[in-house]
Amino acid sequence: MAGGNRFRYGQWRGGPDPLAPPYDVRAAVDAVGSDVLAGGSLRESLRELLRRGPQGRGGLDDLAARARRLRREALRRGDLDGAVTRARALLDQALAAERDELRGRDGDELRGRDGDEARFAEAVLDNLPRSTARAVSELSGYEWASAEARQTYQRILDGLRGDVLEQRFAGLRDAARATADPAVQRQLAEMMRDLNDLLARHARSEDTTDAFAEFMRRHGEFFPERPKNVDELIDVLARRAAAGERLMRSLSDRQREELAGLMRQSLGDRLAGELSQLDAHLRSLRPDLNWQRGERVRGDEPLGYGEATGALDEIAELDELLDSLDQDQPGATLDDVDVEAVARTLGRDAADDVRRLRELERELRRQGWVTRDAEGLTLSPKALRRLAGTALRRVFADLTAGPRGQHDLRSAGAAGEVSGASRPWEYGDEQPLDVVRTLTRAVRRAGPGVPVPLAVEDFEVMETERRASAAVVLCVDLSYSMISQGRWGPMKQTALALSHLMATRFPQDALQIVGFGREAMPLTQQELAAVEPDMQQGTNLQHALRIAGRHLRRHPGAEPVVLVVTDGEPTAHLDPEDGEAYFHWPPLPETISATIREVDRLTRYGATLNLFMLGDDPGLRRFVDAVARRSGGRMFTPDLDDLGEYVVSDYLRSRHGRR
Repeated sequence: MAGGNRFRYGQWRGGPDPLAPPYDVRAAVDAVGSDVLAGGSLRESLRELLRRGPQGRGGLDDLAARARRLRREALRRGDLDGAVTRARALLDQALAAERDELRGRDGDELRGRDGDEARFAEAVLDNLPRSTARAVSELSGYEWASAEARQTYQRILDGLRGDVLEQRFAGLRDAARATADPAVQRQLAEMMRDLNDLLARHARSEDTTDAFAEFMRRHGEFFPERPKNVDELIDVLARRAAAGERLMRSLSDRQREELAGLMRQSLGDRLAGELSQLDAHLRSLRPDLNWQRGERVRGDEPLGYGEATGALDEIAELDELLDSLDQDQPGATLDDVDVEAVARTLGRDAADDVRRLRELERELRRQGWVTRDAEGLTLSPKALRRLAGTALRRVFADLTAGPRGQHDLRSAGAAGEVSGASRPWEYGDEQPLDVVRTLTRAVRRAGPGVPVPLAVEDFEVMETERRASAAVVLCVDLSYSMISQGRWGPMKQTALALSHLMATRFPQDALQIVGFGREAMPLTQQELAAVEPDMQQGTNLQHALRIAGRHLRRHPGAEPVVLVVTDGEPTAHLDPEDGEAYFHWPPLPETISATIREVDRLTRYGATLNLFMLGDDPGLRRFVDAVARRSGGRMFTPDLDDLGEYVVSDYLRSRHGRR
């Protein structure tokens, strides 16, 4: 109680928990794991998580779609030739007013000009070039009879000069009026000269810290962005200069020539020269900006110089944003996305989505679920253990869903060393009773007190492991047919489930996973999760069995077991002379013979060789059957959904028989 008020505390009921993290990190990891177990690419699944967003909201794809929509709208904003179009309209206006004034003259002298001079002036106007820029240039020395015409003509020059300077220097507001002031013109010329000198010194890698501070003290009113150093100043100016260059690139040759001529006329030689020198400095200092790119902006509304460059600058910013949202570059992270640019272009809600995704990515790294290498994000060993555990649980769920021959899991690890784990007692268990956990379960169920009543569901038994060990090799087919026939996901799930089972329940057993396509290679659990299908043709079982033999010989005291999962007969082998893989379809006798020699070596070593055939290829069936009979092993033809169950059950059954 405080100040006579009562405060009551209870469970939050006003909607989602405001203190909860924005995303469930474990759920995000599980979503990636589901994609991988279904046959998806590990890296692609991680990218998809960020692209579509956890729980399907606020992902990079949504933000990119909004950016592309705004880009399309910017491309339809108007006609980029508006500056020339407006200049042409003002010129026609000035000429019409001047002709009206000249037509009213007769032979009498009027304002110092007689009728003959009026007729000569009309002839000058009639013979002006059709080009707007050249006409404006030729009229630079013309003595206007009409004050209205003279003012309209001056609006062409002042307006374009003001648009150009205001676009380049945002601090120069009302540029058309300000630059008509001789004092402002001198200040502007001095600023441009000092700016070019500063950038030239920076380009020579000189220390410009003091020079920049002095420049901002004298000319800071031209730069309301208040850049903190020369690099920020260059960034501001270069983007605007690049927008002006892209405008010129976006026009036709005739339009480009017209606008360039009008700009030279309006700026004057001195100012145009300083501006050209500034553009050259900025282009060399920021070559990463796309100076050469033009855009096909179309629309009915004519855009002035500032409006046109603004539209192109917006398009360029959206292009940069789309590149960063795409996350395609090696090593790209969400930290590369400019949140302020997202807020400017897409709004604050979009910026909040980026921040939440950044937080998710950081949490995934902080909690140890993902790591980053040169190619981007990948699952950590911690996440792979969770993924493999999920795969094993799926296999066990299938095993317990219905009887499958002699696949009995309850006695796994019986009559051996205590592993430290326990599980609920089931009828027929022979493992030692875990007294502590049994009593703990009873107390939790019945409450504290003595005597402690025991129920059947309270009993737990200790898990045990056999002392005998096994050297197990799982050879998995990585050829392209595995993914084209939808067998990639079940294969990965099976291998991960077996590796997790052996690591957690039978750590004394040594597992080696060998993947084979045109060539074979040993795979760790992490490499298996990230491996992509081999686009080269070839099924080199001979190489896989050779690597399997090396693993078995490294564990001479363990029982040797080799399991092979494949969907095609051998079509490749290692050339005995140069060791290179040789492929041929249909299989050559040399390939079959080389593979059989490896089978015989494993058989003489005492290895059990069991083969799991996927698909119904007659050639594969004949080969697998022959190998099983020759080696004394067994052949299985499981459905895809049963592959993990078959492999894990075969390992467990063979392991129970060891002494």
